[in-house]
Amino acid sequence: MELKAYQAYRNPELDIRYWRTSTGMEVDFILGEMDVALEIKGARRVHEGDLKGLTALLTEHKAKHPLLISLEREPRKIGAKVRALPWEMFLRELWSGALGV
Repeated sequence: MELKAYQAYRNPELDIRYWRTSTGMEVDFILGEMDVALEIKGARRVHEGDLKGLTALLTEHKAKHPLLISLEREPRKIGAKVRALPWEMFLRELWSGALGV
């Protein structure tokens, strides 16, 4: 819902979609032209195993901001290229324009 609100108020032209391979690996949301790739987890602690979809995407595409959004309290890097962010921090970055979409 928050992504649709952002699209409506800030960037009506923003493309919001998902990504999926033929083998079933998927990423929950892609914003723009691979500007932001979002995997959403309802967990208090995420692990590298939660990166399967993002890892598959990054082998085929260059996402500017590959993000794993969860209920964690602190941001951190997880894997080689992915930032894990608390959902509140993600929303602040989204609405501030820091993600470039």
